[in-house]
Amino acid sequence: MKKYNSRLSLSLTLLLLIQGCNSVEHNKIEEQSSSHIKGSLEQNNNILWPKLAYEVKNDPQLERKVKALVNSMTLEQKVAQMIQPEIRDISVEDMRKYGFGSYLNGGGSFPNGNKHSTPSDWIKLAEDMYQASVDDSLDGINIPTMWGTDAVHGHNNVIGATLFPHNIGLGAANNPDLIENIAAITAKEVMVTGIDWVFAPTVAVVRDDRWGRTYEGYSEDPDIVKIYAASIVKGLQGHADKDFLGDTRVISTVKHFLGDGGTVGGDDQGDNIDSEEELFKLHAQGYIGGLAAGSQSVMASFNSWHGKKNHGSKYLLNDVLKEKMGFDGFVVGDWNGHGQVKGCSNESCAQAVNAGLDIFMVPTSAWKPLLENTIAQVKAGEILASRIDDAVSRILRVKLRAGLFDKPSPANRTLSGRTELIGAKEHRAVARDAVRQSLVLLKNKKNILPLSPKQHILVAGDGANNITKQSGGWTVTWQGTQNTNAEFPGGTSIYQGIAEQVKAAGGTTTLSIDGKYSQKPDVAVVVFGEDPYAEGHGDRANVEFQLGEKQDLALLKSFKSKGIPVVALFISGRPMWVNAEINASDAFVAVWLPGSEGQGVADVILKSADDNIQYDFTGKLSFSWPKLPNQTAINRHDAIYDPLLPYGFGLNYGEKNVLADDLNETFEWNTSETIVREIYTGAMHKPWLLWLLSGNKQIEVNANSHKLQGLKYRTIDRIVQEDAMQIELDGTQQSGIMIASKSSFREDFRPDLAQGSALKFMVKTTGRITQALTLSMECEGEDSCGASLDIKDTLNQLTPDTWETVSIDLTCFSKAGMKMGDLVVPFKLMPQSKVSLGLANIRIEPVNDDKLTIDCH
Repeated sequence: MKKYNSRLSLSLTLLLLIQGCNSVEHNKIEEQSSSHIKGSLEQNNNILWPKLAYEVKNDPQLERKVKALVNSMTLEQKVAQMIQPEIRDISVEDMRKYGFGSYLNGGGSFPNGNKHSTPSDWIKLAEDMYQASVDDSLDGINIPTMWGTDAVHGHNNVIGATLFPHNIGLGAANNPDLIENIAAITAKEVMVTGIDWVFAPTVAVVRDDRWGRTYEGYSEDPDIVKIYAASIVKGLQGHADKDFLGDTRVISTVKHFLGDGGTVGGDDQGDNIDSEEELFKLHAQGYIGGLAAGSQSVMASFNSWHGKKNHGSKYLLNDVLKEKMGFDGFVVGDWNGHGQVKGCSNESCAQAVNAGLDIFMVPTSAWKPLLENTIAQVKAGEILASRIDDAVSRILRVKLRAGLFDKPSPANRTLSGRTELIGAKEHRAVARDAVRQSLVLLKNKKNILPLSPKQHILVAGDGANNITKQSGGWTVTWQGTQNTNAEFPGGTSIYQGIAEQVKAAGGTTTLSIDGKYSQKPDVAVVVFGEDPYAEGHGDRANVEFQLGEKQDLALLKSFKSKGIPVVALFISGRPMWVNAEINASDAFVAVWLPGSEGQGVADVILKSADDNIQYDFTGKLSFSWPKLPNQTAINRHDAIYDPLLPYGFGLNYGEKNVLADDLNETFEWNTSETIVREIYTGAMHKPWLLWLLSGNKQIEVNANSHKLQGLKYRTIDRIVQEDAMQIELDGTQQSGIMIASKSSFREDFRPDLAQGSALKFMVKTTGRITQALTLSMECEGEDSCGASLDIKDTLNQLTPDTWETVSIDLTCFSKAGMKMGDLVVPFKLMPQSKVSLGLANIRIEPVNDDKLTIDCH
């Protein structure tokens, strides 16, 4: 396989060299006034935004059908085409009554609410919804609906499907032909379940690796993204002149428009303040590739551009995308994204329609008032009827191009029900090859790799036999958590792949997660890294791995101290500061998030039974690797560029090793880069676990909802999906919640106390609290080393049904007897009476100039 950069598009490379990709410092951009930005738009857009040469051409006959259909529809029928509810919030009868143009299943949502729904269950729901949509007995129209799903690394919502490496790994492979093949396989497995439409590809160009969606990006640079966008669209939809949206293809969605990978601080749904020129050169290239190749839909992004939410940006959605670039498909919103537009709510947003949004993604019960309010807004003249007609024309155009009016119903399509295609052997073979191509060798001291399989190999680390961890977010569940190996039938963990090949060659393997052994191994392979996460929940303050909790480093060092060679296999959704872990390893491999086919790792790191190389490392970094934990926005072509390992780096077998064992392992944080200890942001951050307490019962939270005597728990949406929790206690039982470190592992919070930090959390009360509500911290040691505060009066002073932040000086707990050096429970809430609370964003961070809710100084 050729070297990394030789595969790049020459024309794009030349364009980048001419135009330049150097980042503009954020503070310089912020100094630009909004009037200057607006004034430059009209001047720049004719130069920057090209009218694309679309491979899918306008069809006059099809356009006549679209016009005739639109002219035959009532206003109510038209607006229904623009509403996309979620399967948890509508019934088949709702579809029959309203005739929604589309519907979706969100991450972690399944037919019948059953995670273990079979392909037959998926097909039945698709068939029932389709038949209801074409039944005109109630709504008077028979336009077929569409089902949209997030199939972002295979058909990842369905148990047993083939799971490919996440995009960050595929970017390292840098093989457009492979990408097209992966997309074609994904389309087939999706079509087996009767689904028409996939919310992929993500074409974000990630510029700050703190972003929790970094792994959904192929690269920090638009080179790969533009080429890949075209490849994946052709794989999903077929080529414009061959099998376009045929029986084995699905509608694709290029997302998220625009600039989601360039927000300040890598903040999910944050603000992109790049200049318009950078917006085009960096963030629009995936759309140039994907739309020209024929993608029929674009998803609007949650982020803002210079303070204005993209869901409400007429300039971006209409003037740029539809008029300048000539896109004639439809624009769909993202998960209630319209509700974030200024002046809007989930139930009402004329602004988004006027800006150019064609389909509201409204995955809650808000769909009904949104439908009714939009109809009323058209009648009142707040939305022009012509804008509604344009939106519906776009939706119908795509449905006609996709053949939805002519194809059989979902249960009767060519691939429907062919369950042998879900996780088919030939599909898994492609995924296994993708794993091989995605691996990047960062260190190989004394050419320890590849390993002879005839040795005694110990495989350690919590990622060794853990398909959940190696698959990452967007895997069966939304965050990719709460899964077991049994829920990946046909899949292979990294350990299983190694063990199978070693056994066949006559060697032996020992699986020891904690590294303990009775027989000293010849070599230790340690598989470790980030736990799964998805959008929002994966955002970080910096890129240091296991900040304050170096358990994996201790495992690596334990082998090294005994003279056992160490091969580190690092699972992650982004490059991270792992200098200490690299120092403690003889070889270090960036495994990324390989998906269900873990044996692809063994194919590369192990020799064959006759001691020959099976597959060389060919992956190259498509993201720069940081030298420091605060190098979160280090990108190719930056004016100042000093990574540990540059973009395009990756060793082959036999090449000279460049990393010794002396990388700097210390870093002094200054006050402007203070570490924030995230505890709960919709997901629990290591090492914290959430427990529900009721009487003598104590259970770890491992699902979206739980019931115990006197207590109800469920996840709720504050800003993004499931980023908060709701706790309801009826007062009949001593009940509450507790956040504790795993295995009561002590945490040293004395530095936090010294720098004046506070415990902060967001809370929403729903009524007056009548009795004591204790908030406690607990420590390991003597019985009296914890501390409790009654926060009843504090919460009663808050505005009911409103999210507000409570901040409590750590000194309050310290003065009450809490020993901060031995902390094991940072947050324990025990009401003494009936109470209902929403909780979100629990963390410990410096106060700075913030006013404390409870101050004990």
